[in-house]
Amino acid sequence: MRFIVIGITDSRKPFFSPEVLSVIREGKVFSGGKRHYGIVAPFLPREAQWIDITVPLSDVFGKYRNPSLFEGGTGTYIVFASGDPLFYGFANTLQREFPEAELQVFPAFNSLQMLAHRMRIAYQDMHVVSLTGRPWDQLDRALICGYPLIGCLTDRNKTPHSIRQHMAEYGYDNYMMTVGENLGNDTLERVGPYDAGTDYANPNCVILRQTGVRQLPFGIPDSQFALLDDRQKMITKMPIRLLTLQALELRNRHVFWDIGFCTGSVSIEARLQFPHLQIEAFEVRPECEAIIRRNARRFGAPGIHVHMCDFLEIPLPMDEKAGMRPPDAVFIGGHGGRLRDMMRRVLTVLAPGGMIVMNSVVAPRVTTDSRQLWDQACAELGLKQETPTRIQLDNHHPITILRCRR
Repeated sequence: MRFIVIGITDSRKPFFSPEVLSVIREGKVFSGGKRHYGIVAPFLPREAQWIDITVPLSDVFGKYRNPSLFEGGTGTYIVFASGDPLFYGFANTLQREFPEAELQVFPAFNSLQMLAHRMRIAYQDMHVVSLTGRPWDQLDRALICGYPLIGCLTDRNKTPHSIRQHMAEYGYDNYMMTVGENLGNDTLERVGPYDAGTDYANPNCVILRQTGVRQLPFGIPDSQFALLDDRQKMITKMPIRLLTLQALELRNRHVFWDIGFCTGSVSIEARLQFPHLQIEAFEVRPECEAIIRRNARRFGAPGIHVHMCDFLEIPLPMDEKAGMRPPDAVFIGGHGGRLRDMMRRVLTVLAPGGMIVMNSVVAPRVTTDSRQLWDQACAELGLKQETPTRIQLDNHHPITILRCRR
């Protein structure tokens, strides 16, 4: 089986090189979207067969595997795709689905390249994110990292309007947005600054240019957080917070679970310092949901997945199809005396080599020694303890940062 994938723009008068024209003239079975067919139909041979690329793609792949389309078995499929087929394009999909097939690609300019050309800007340092059928994660990471130039591929849900709204929700007003619609189309193409009153046509893409640097503190002052009932003790203090993140080794982790997030200070600090992380935050107190969302917006920390539930009652393992991957770093911020049961549940999903961290405080009137509970749980569950860190801030009670590894 062989695929020749030809990239095209939205121009109704496409230009093909002599080599590509020869490929088309000699072809028998062609494929592409309905929009692509409207563009390339005049170039196809009279007896050409056409396979529409529509969802579900499994039906399309089934047609590609049909040997009756060719005499003597399989043959060459000529596929038309938008822009550069290897840039978030259909050629990547074909390689995943047909790894043994031969693949040849003739690229065109992709939409973000064309928009950069229209804007007459150098785009070699542009950070590209795809929001086409994807969540906000890539854009959130790019915004937190503060890339000066960000190109966004959109779809009918992640539109220029929803992108601007998402950015505004978390205070990212330090970017100017330019929108390109129907790029390459001889009559419908339109490029200009974002306008809230414009009904943008599809397909479109956007380029964000930074107008000012957003400051990213290494350690957010405690006084800036919204608190639970204004209780100063209900927050992990900033120096402890940073040492906790260090103990979790988050730079080398992928999925971080914050169990008992309360104000969300640990999750938010982790999100800002390590934007590559997938963060899942759990809390049983319903009033904490508004607090963590308020703090996340205040500090520009999008992308924290909040779960309001009793951690001991949620079904584990969670469905990875819904985006819940196994954690390799877990912070237990509150356990309600049920530490052993909580750690046992964590172990059902914790990745090999994963780290669990908890902060233990020894204070008068505390009837349950959390350090003792921790030691007992680690012994019973076969967890290897790392060297703890003990610290005291001002007149506060000493804190011991405990950690163990699977």
